[in-house]
Amino acid sequence: VETDVSVDMKMKADRAAVEIFAKNLRSLLLAAPLGGRSVIGVDPGFRTGCKVVALDATGKFLANTTLYLSQGDRAEMEARIDLAKMVAKYQPAAIAVGNGTAGRETEAFVRETLTKANIKNIMVIPVNESGASVYSASEVAREEFPDLDLTVRGAISIGRRLQDPLAELVKIDPKSIGVGQYQHDVYQPLLAQKLEDVVVSCVNHVGVELNTASAFLLARVSGVGQGLAKKIVTYRDKAGAFSGRAQLLKVSGLGPKAFEQAAGFLRIHEAANPLDAS
Repeated sequence: VETDVSVDMKMKADRAAVEIFAKNLRSLLLAAPLGGRSVIGVDPGFRTGCKVVALDATGKFLANTTLYLSQGDRAEMEARIDLAKMVAKYQPAAIAVGNGTAGRETEAFVRETLTKANIKNIMVIPVNESGASVYSASEVAREEFPDLDLTVRGAISIGRRLQDPLAELVKIDPKSIGVGQYQHDVYQPLLAQKLEDVVVSCVNHVGVELNTASAFLLARVSGVGQGLAKKIVTYRDKAGAFSGRAQLLKVSGLGPKAFEQAAGFLRIHEAANPLDAS
């Protein structure tokens, strides 16, 4: 009887903990996105330097560099010049700075550099980087960026989190996002099922931004599997951003039936037809 009661109480506690985890995760996934604008992502670091990446409006990787802020005045001066050049070349709408080690110092450095270079109208936004290192070493990241270093992938994740939190955070193991109570101790199948429910619920609730969503997120949309999702992203990379939902029919393998199922969950911000944004 003691064992039965103990197991029963443990499951009751686990369900309560998982509910809190799901609620916190939902808030993170539904955080307001910056949308289809180009950004620069910065992964701060003292010893190894800050990894900086430029992303276009669809989240596509364009270029990267490393800035050394704590290795003497000369290195700092070079870092300022490199950052100013990158900003001038790629014209980002915002700069996302990870909030990990050296995050505050890096954010202050970026703001100071923009001020000294007389660059205005660019937002500098601190971004929660929990789980970015886990993503950078994951199978998904290796598939997306096989030729890039782990630290560069982390900076890409930070930049994309600002563009579209839902699209980026679904790639990461929920236990690594750090929003739950003792998530390693709760009954894992219960946690996994609840997470899946939350992700599906969020995707259905707000829809998916077609021009920024990753293949990983698109695969969760009704009517679109893993294969079709990859084809959509490949088409988007080659032909540029989608201007309307009807353009989806040009993707090889996506027929009228799949379009009928998927279209309702796919949004295109600032599309030619205003209804495509709903």
